[in-house]
Amino acid sequence: MIFEYLLYLIIIFVGLFLASAIRILREYERGVIFMLGRFWKVKGPGLIILIPAIQQMVKVDLRIITMDVPSQDVISQDNVSVRVNAVLYFRVVDPQRAVIQVENYFDATSQLAQTTLRSVLGKHELDEMLSERDKLNNDIQEILDAQTDSWGIKVTNVEIKHVDINESMVRAIAQQAEAERARRAKVIHATGELEASEKLRQAADVLSANPQAINLRYMQTLTDIAGEKNSSTIVFPLPIDLMSAFTKVANAMGGTKNGDKA
Repeated sequence: MIFEYLLYLIIIFVGLFLASAIRILREYERGVIFMLGRFWKVKGPGLIILIPAIQQMVKVDLRIITMDVPSQDVISQDNVSVRVNAVLYFRVVDPQRAVIQVENYFDATSQLAQTTLRSVLGKHELDEMLSERDKLNNDIQEILDAQTDSWGIKVTNVEIKHVDINESMVRAIAQQAEAERARRAKVIHATGELEASEKLRQAADVLSANPQAINLRYMQTLTDIAGEKNSSTIVFPLPIDLMSAFTKVANAMGGTKNGDKA
């Protein structure tokens, strides 16, 4: 009877020993093994056997981690207060350093991302935050990647998601955009007037070379007016030279009458 109890106890002890000694790691997991508190090696994936009470294992996930950076209050270089949030993608490339060099690599990376986001965006103006996000994303990613390299962390990408501004600034930006569109319209109109005046000058030079061309142009104008079927009003252009001829004749006649009276 005692022998059976001992056998049961041995079986239970062996079962507990195997349960605590055998570990299975997935393909994306690695185990950092410590022996008597000192780093031994990195194992995995697959079946791992540990010596209970002598060896301890810390599992590390090697997949890309998506971290949501909380909204940060940022004052831009042109003194505009905005709230900015972002998303960070990173992964562990060195499990040994990720466990030994930093207490909690996830929290450390999150805090570093928040401070870096504020410091980088604070050096730029609001227009740059809205129009040059790719450049800002690259700058933040390079800074984070350089600072987390000693932790065995690789920052693969940073994306700014939202730049929230207050209503008064939204109205100011809308007014600025409207003024910019009005300025472009005026510039286009002035450019068209300049090109039209240049073409008219060239046409005048061509017509002045041959006086008969002016008469043909007058006839063409009359034809265009007649084609409009406007019976109430007819505009007939008179050449300036013809008017000057009438003026000369009138002046000559006026001089003759004055001579006769004398």
